[in-house]
Amino acid sequence: MSCFDRSVRVLFLRSLLILLGTLPFIVSARAQNQRDANDQNIFRGNRAELRVTLRDTHGQVIAVSATVKLYRMGTLTNQQITNNGHVSFILPMIGDYTVAASAAGFKPEQRDVSVQVEVESEIDIRMLRDSTIPEGSPVAGRPVLAPKAQDAFNKGLEALGQNNMKEAEKQIGEAAKLAPGHPDVLYAQGVLYLRQRKWPEAQEVLLKATQVDPSHSQAFSALGMAYVNENKYDAAVPALETAARLEPANWETQWALAEAYYRHEQYDEALKNAQEALTKSNGKAPEIELLVAESLVAVSRYEDAGQVLRQYVKNHGDRPDAAKARKWLERLKADGKIKG
Repeated sequence: MSCFDRSVRVLFLRSLLILLGTLPFIVSARAQNQRDANDQNIFRGNRAELRVTLRDTHGQVIAVSATVKLYRMGTLTNQQITNNGHVSFILPMIGDYTVAASAAGFKPEQRDVSVQVEVESEIDIRMLRDSTIPEGSPVAGRPVLAPKAQDAFNKGLEALGQNNMKEAEKQIGEAAKLAPGHPDVLYAQGVLYLRQRKWPEAQEVLLKATQVDPSHSQAFSALGMAYVNENKYDAAVPALETAARLEPANWETQWALAEAYYRHEQYDEALKNAQEALTKSNGKAPEIELLVAESLVAVSRYEDAGQVLRQYVKNHGDRPDAAKARKWLERLKADGKIKG
């Protein structure tokens, strides 16, 4: 067992992101060549707009049923259904987002995007055809919400993103009345319950979401975190394993899984997943290094743990958790596990 502090980092929905991850990129603002900025502001005020186009590997626009979801800090903030390969999102604020797309007959895909100016920006998402489905074969798309349910759903997500819990509860409740069995609505209810720290209620609706849609990786990830918050690691690990399998490049899900493995005393798996999550995060979450160090100690690789902690203190000494890293280093020295 590790001698380190065992407090669980609650990763609220950070692990609910995305499909086939790629490195983040800065969106180029090309809209000024297409439309006068004053005209843009009539529709979007002073907020940024993100236009998304879905294309196949040949560059052709995908004109099939597709769902495009927008995430910020791991939380779903908006989603749209399209049949023509184009969607547009008005962003609640500038910053880092993830756009996830799933289209009938294609493999899911995602892009991380950083929007730093309040203008119209564009991205293309290239999608690979699913080789298990013969081209031209009819493919069932995701269930589509009716307009009123979709409107309430989107308003609920926006309220969640703004931490307006009263409005979120109202709108998501309305969506649940109109579409009680829709997996995305069930997922949104689960997110709301997680925010309200209602773990059993979150587990109930999220479990139902995964049963209705066994490919809903975000619901599996949220379900895993709902179990983590009640220390139910026997249940959390399988849910997070499924989420990681469905979205193998989602480092946040893998981080959450590594945490669950560690709490479940599966230290080899914790170390493996923490190291992979750290690599995939590309510097976005250096605190993963602390979990790597914990896991190294748990498998008796003390010198390696000491090296990780020294590097963390050196590179991130101004972060609040650097004090924890220093304390762990001193403890390892005091216990004679590493050299001074």
